[in-house]
Amino acid sequence: MSQTLSSQVPGAADLHAAAPQYEAMHARTTQDDGHKRVLLAAPRGYCAGVDRAVIAVEQALEIHGAPVYVRKEIVHNKYVVETLAERGAIFVNDTEEVPEGARVVFSAHGVSPAVVAAAKERNLDTIDATCPLVTKVHKEAVRFAKDDYDILLIGHTGHEEVEGTAGEAPDHIQIVNSPDDVDNVTVRDPEKVVWISQTTLSVDETMETVNRLRTKFPTLQNPPSDDICYATQNRQVAVKKLAPHCDLVITVGSRNSSNSVRLMEVAKDAGAKASYLIEYAKEIDETWLDGVTTVGVTSGASVPEILVQDVLKYLAERGYGEVEEVRTATEDLMFSLPRQLRADMKKACVGSKRPKGEGRKNLGVTPVESDSIVPAGDDCNTF
Repeated sequence: MSQTLSSQVPGAADLHAAAPQYEAMHARTTQDDGHKRVLLAAPRGYCAGVDRAVIAVEQALEIHGAPVYVRKEIVHNKYVVETLAERGAIFVNDTEEVPEGARVVFSAHGVSPAVVAAAKERNLDTIDATCPLVTKVHKEAVRFAKDDYDILLIGHTGHEEVEGTAGEAPDHIQIVNSPDDVDNVTVRDPEKVVWISQTTLSVDETMETVNRLRTKFPTLQNPPSDDICYATQNRQVAVKKLAPHCDLVITVGSRNSSNSVRLMEVAKDAGAKASYLIEYAKEIDETWLDGVTTVGVTSGASVPEILVQDVLKYLAERGYGEVEEVRTATEDLMFSLPRQLRADMKKACVGSKRPKGEGRKNLGVTPVESDSIVPAGDDCNTF
């Protein structure tokens, strides 16, 4: 049995392979014959880290039953959180709200060592659903702190991911929220400075901040590899491609989702005449469509496809029935489920059957099949 996500989960992009698609799409999107249409961004929606985190909560509920506690929102999407809550997940702001000895899942955004220690003190059974790409940034912070660097963390103060990363080396890290913050940055040794970043930022704004930092600190070092995750970058590339041809771009995503907000902003900056962020189709204001011929649609990395399909249905009912997908990358990255959860699944002899076809893609949160638990006494060789 495979313990990784299905092949539909987004992953590493091959932008060079997509070049012919770019050219063909450009020829079509530059046509302006006045008929209503939708340009649908691809990739969009769920990334591998989000799907892994959602599955972790689903499987914990399947194995252990309700309640399963989750620290913070497992991912920043209202629909996903509410659906999991209906199934028995209890979302809390801090480990102190979790009864001693209970089970808690850490969200995809990651936690600081202090949170891990607090959970241990309360004897909590923890499942760490931190996205592996966030964990990579945590390890970079630890490594550079060990070498006594001043670490400039580009990100948004108060975001769970930034709090977790900063907590890895609080004496060495200072947060840089935007290019305008650079003037206030001071370091101990200008020759020993490195930057790292939140994984869900705008690529362009991040590089503007880095360039300003490098002007101030010419020997500023880069992280070993890109910190902004593949999914964030791929979704922004797709939006940049379609936005210049759109009168309106609608981004589906929650308002506390950093990558969704960035998509809305990128669409506007890339040439869309108007750009809005919505959580549900019902939030669309019909006046947005006045005089609009081409509507672009995309979604953040924590958004299940069912919400996008609701938007397309809404638009089709208003004359925008022609939908053309604008694909700029193909993703196939898969992450293993959290180690703690795999151990629980092995102990319980739980299989990892997941819906095929459009199941997870549409529902976002889907229970495992009822026959995935092997009866006591049956052979269990799935791990």
